[in-house]
Amino acid sequence: MNRRGKLRDVNGIILLDKPIGITSNGALQQVKRLFQARKAGHTGSLDPLATGLLPLCFGSSTKVSAFLLESDKEYRVTVKLGEKTTTGDAEGEVIASRDARDVTDAAIMDILPRFTGTIQQVPPMHSAIKHQGQPLYKLAHQGIEVERQPREVTVYALRLLGREGDLLDLYVSCSKGTYVRTLAEDIGEALGVGAHVAALRRTAAGPFKAEQMLSVETLQAAAEQGFAALDALLLPMDTALESWPDVCLSEDMAYFLRQGQPVFVPRAPTSGWVKLRTADRRFLGVGRVLEDGRVAPKRLVGGV
Repeated sequence: MNRRGKLRDVNGIILLDKPIGITSNGALQQVKRLFQARKAGHTGSLDPLATGLLPLCFGSSTKVSAFLLESDKEYRVTVKLGEKTTTGDAEGEVIASRDARDVTDAAIMDILPRFTGTIQQVPPMHSAIKHQGQPLYKLAHQGIEVERQPREVTVYALRLLGREGDLLDLYVSCSKGTYVRTLAEDIGEALGVGAHVAALRRTAAGPFKAEQMLSVETLQAAAEQGFAALDALLLPMDTALESWPDVCLSEDMAYFLRQGQPVFVPRAPTSGWVKLRTADRRFLGVGRVLEDGRVAPKRLVGGV
């Protein structure tokens, strides 16, 4: 581990292709050490079993990480029919087995629309949701199960991409807070044979797509060339807010916003979240349009 004095102020976003068998925090710490970064955080945990897109926010980019957590996600998931496990995925013990050979493709296609749109999900016990201050997964490891309230989530698209025996390859596009393990289990129950997640890969998070991901090996190779090569791989923090409208501010408007005061901006959107920029297009931070039409600062980037 590097001494504190050697750590650097790094700013930007890395879109990591998280490998299998490591926690999201473990992956974050590995990349953080490569950058010798002072401050970093990940957005939206992936289980050790899962791979794929894990945005890592460095330095001031952590100010936009909450907005990535709120964003929609896309996944490729392999669902194994006929086996229910303690965790809803391949890491758990099989607790029920049923013959899935008679499940037809037509039956699968028939039930998938039931899980599309706004649906209710009961969060799994193996999740980070807290019950009386304790994460559910810690209770689950102690063999304790507690009642969980259903949550409303949205599945925008659910498609069967392929099938090989009892293994289904599905595409899922969903809102934040959707548990793909629960989705797989519920599909298995609807088919009458049970199911669990055999493999899971996240392919999109908010504006970020799979083709933008970087492997740990790519980052390690860049690190061998020096910090300049590594830093060249960082995305600017405002790329996380690509779909948000820009509001450009005059020097006076920017001054008052920095003091925490809302301002009237001609031709600004009438509602919602906005990206704040100076007249020369530098990113200032995040704002929200108030009911009276003024733009209020919410999270400003330091050093501007």
